Amino acid sequence: MATYAIGDVQGCFDELIELLNKIKFDQARDYLWFAGDLVNRGPKSLEVLRFVKGLGDRAITVLGNHDLHLLAVVQGRREPIAKDRMEAILSAPDRDELCAWLRQQPLMHRDEQLGYVMLHAGLLPQWSLDDAISHAAEVERVLRSDGYTEFINHMYGNKPRQWSDRLSRWERLRFITNCFTRLRFCDEQGRLELKEKGAPGSQPAGYQPWFDLRANQRDQQQILFGHWSTLGMRQPGNVHGLDTGCVWGGTLSALRIDVEPQWTNVSCSMICNPAG
Repeated sequence: MATYAIGDVQGCFDELIELLNKIKFDQARDYLWFAGDLVNRGPKSLEVLRFVKGLGDRAITVLGNHDLHLLAVVQGRREPIAKDRMEAILSAPDRDELCAWLRQQPLMHRDEQLGYVMLHAGLLPQWSLDDAISHAAEVERVLRSDGYTEFINHMYGNKPRQWSDRLSRWERLRFITNCFTRLRFCDEQGRLELKEKGAPGSQPAGYQPWFDLRANQRDQQQILFGHWSTLGMRQPGNVHGLDTGCVWGGTLSALRIDVEPQWTNVSCSMICNPAG
């Protein structure tokens, strides 16, 4: 039995199957963790959704910003744009079933036996892991409720930039969502910088990668995350970046986590690269 964590697939279904063949994934024995952003930009988002959903309890996926964006488009809260390549999902007969499944997925997953937590983007340095699990659950409850469309209406935006326990309603839920699905840089006071998407060193003065500011946290479990393709495959301390930019012409990566960490990669095909 093996457990693998896989970076942002973003519709690159052929590369996903190639990667699973390379690691000799056995659905009867092994487990897959997906770091979010199953969909958008790549050519086969529908196939990815159907495949991961079909794995049942053999797969765990956390929600990414592109997954939430899909829900917003399906609900008519955002207009689809060509580069998202959502047409097949939007016209699929099982679209609503797939979206209902997607809404049930968590923002954060924690496995104390393996000693890993997984999320899509980042963890606010001011939050302990217990804090983060609790805050993630606030958003998850709303997404799984019948009134989730009201949350989708208020989900977009970069404010508030800083956490406070006094935040309430949509501002609170938006901040939590931005941390888990969009965060790369913040400052020592926990103010978010959500516009900068480059590698460390590209950020404005006073901001650092979120994981550098968590270095003194006492809850030092291993942290898996995606979202940051310009960061590349890195293991800074106890933090493992999984997004190696397949959809941008890079690779799709899997990290085996039930033993000493082992990386496996496959290259992107030209059809999966929107810039190609």
